[in-house]
Amino acid sequence: MKLSALPVAALLLAAPLSAQDVAPEPARLTLEQRMLVRCSVAFAMTAYEQDQGDPLAQAYPPLGESGQEFFVRSSAQVMDEAGLDFEQMAAEHEREALDLRDSGQIGEIMPVCLQLLEQSGL
Repeated sequence: MKLSALPVAALLLAAPLSAQDVAPEPARLTLEQRMLVRCSVAFAMTAYEQDQGDPLAQAYPPLGESGQEFFVRSSAQVMDEAGLDFEQMAAEHEREALDLRDSGQIGEIMPVCLQLLEQSGL
């Protein structure tokens, strides 16, 4: 079963850290792992905006399927390498989503992220 971009984007913000009793500490990730998480979130957010018809998001290749697969594989890789559980990984996704939303940096990081996507073969 494949998830659409909407549920993936909704998953990112489904359980806000502020709603939890104690926010988990940020994971200690390598630069490569942090970039995988950041690009995964950027793909999910962009795929959602593409589904909504956002003209800026339409400038990128369709990310509904390949971006989602990158998200899933990269998240599994980071979880395995860093020893994170699902809740910790979700917290990392949420931190990145909020940062990307607040900073407006998706356009700045997308060229590098698209190169990672291409290199992944997805």
